[in-house]
Amino acid sequence: MTFRLRVYNLLETNTRSGKLVNGAIMFLIIVNILAIIMESVDSVGTYYEKVFWLFELFSIAIFTVEYALRVWSSVESPDYQNKFTGRLRFMLTPMALVDFIAIVPFYLSMFFGFDARFLRVVRLLRIFKLSRHLKALDILTTVVRNEAGSLVAAIFILGVMVVLSAGGIYVAERGSQVETFSSIPAAMWWAIVTLSTVGYGDVVPGSVAGKLFGVLVMVIGVGMAALPAGIIASGFSSELQRRRDTFKLKVTQALQDGVITAKEQHELEEIGEELGLQETETETLQQAAALQEGNASMQTHQTCPHCGKSLTC
Repeated sequence: MTFRLRVYNLLETNTRSGKLVNGAIMFLIIVNILAIIMESVDSVGTYYEKVFWLFELFSIAIFTVEYALRVWSSVESPDYQNKFTGRLRFMLTPMALVDFIAIVPFYLSMFFGFDARFLRVVRLLRIFKLSRHLKALDILTTVVRNEAGSLVAAIFILGVMVVLSAGGIYVAERGSQVETFSSIPAAMWWAIVTLSTVGYGDVVPGSVAGKLFGVLVMVIGVGMAALPAGIIASGFSSELQRRRDTFKLKVTQALQDGVITAKEQHELEEIGEELGLQETETETLQQAAALQEGNASMQTHQTCPHCGKSLTC
C-alpha cells in the first residue's frame, strides 16, 4: 500500500483510524464555530484577541493541510484517477468547494483589506464542513437536490402570492394609510410577514376591507408556508426508505450462498455507514432480510422443481 493510498483511506474511508481523524476534524470545526461566535462579543474578543488569532492560525494550518491531502490523494478514487483532470474534477465537487471556501478568506485577507465583521461571518461558512461528517446533512442535501423542481415550483407560487397580496392590500389601504402602503413594493413587507405567518405587527391594515383581506391572506399563508416544509419532509422520508431498501438488497445478495462471511459483514457495515443508517437500524434490516430470505428458501424447497406444485401434505 502506497503512502498516498494510506492517506486516502485515512481521510475518505470508515476505518477505525479514519473515524478517529475525521472525528478530530469535526471537533475542530465545532470549536472554530464557537470561537467565531465568542469573538463577536467585543469584551471577549478584545481580551482574548491574541488567543483567538493563534487558534485561527492553527485551524487554518490544519484545514489547509487537510484540503491539500484530500486533493493530492483523490486520484486513488476510481472516479478521479487522472492526475490532472481527476484532481480538477475533485476540486469542483461540492464538498471540496466547501473545504476551499473555509480557508480562502484567510489568505485573501493577507492581500486585500476586508472588514473584520465580514470576515467573521464568512468564516462561519466552515459549519458546512460538518456535512462531510454528518450523514443526516448529506441526506438533507440529497433530498433538496432530488426535490429541487418541486421546491422551485412552491417558491414560485409563494412569489406570486406575495405580489397578489401586496397588490390587494395596496388597493384596500392606499386611501387610509398613504405612507405605510404608498406602493405595491412598500406593501410587500406586509405581504411577506403575513403569508409566512410571522406577523410582526409593525404594519397592519386599518380599514374594514383591509382587515378582511388580511384574514384571507393569513388563512392562505398557513397552507402556503407549510408547502416547502411538507415537500422536504416527504422527500426525507422517501430517501430514508430508499436507503433502507438499498441496504436490504445488499444483505439479500450477501445471503445468496446461505451465509454472511466476515468480509461481507464488514462491507455491509461500511455500506450502512455510507447510507447514513444507524447501527441498530442496519442490524434490524439485516435480520429482516435474513428472515425473508429464509422463508423464500423454505418455500422453494417445499415445491416440486419440475411442476412447481406443493410437496406438503
